[in-house]
Amino acid sequence: MENTITQEAMMNEQLEKLLEYIGFMSPSLLEIVQGVRQTVKATAALSSLDITETVKYGGILFSTKSAFGGVFAYKQHVSLEFSLGANFSDPHKVLEGSGKFRRHIKLTSIDEIAAKHVAEYITQALHQADK
Repeated sequence: MENTITQEAMMNEQLEKLLEYIGFMSPSLLEIVQGVRQTVKATAALSSLDITETVKYGGILFSTKSAFGGVFAYKQHVSLEFSLGANFSDPHKVLEGSGKFRRHIKLTSIDEIAAKHVAEYITQALHQADK
């Protein structure tokens, strides 16, 4: 039990440090990252799923039963990556990438979270990860 608490505290500390760094580099990118995190959490809650956040590869990875994606801040944009995004339906034509599995949505403003229908794509990712 104590080890679990220690691991959770370490993860929270890593997450806070990453968010602080992003905010220092670009407050507008931090706003987008936080908006994506809120959207992931709200979408997961609607499906009664618990998600975990892990700092890895310079970003925040999201998981339920398995990892389904992550959010990464770059110099001029934020990328919401989906591990199995190539399997998604893309009615809004916002998914980018041509790899065998991964796809991403590039976000340059907080308003694009709604405009690019991010919650719909997160729902697809959650359904795949919860299998």
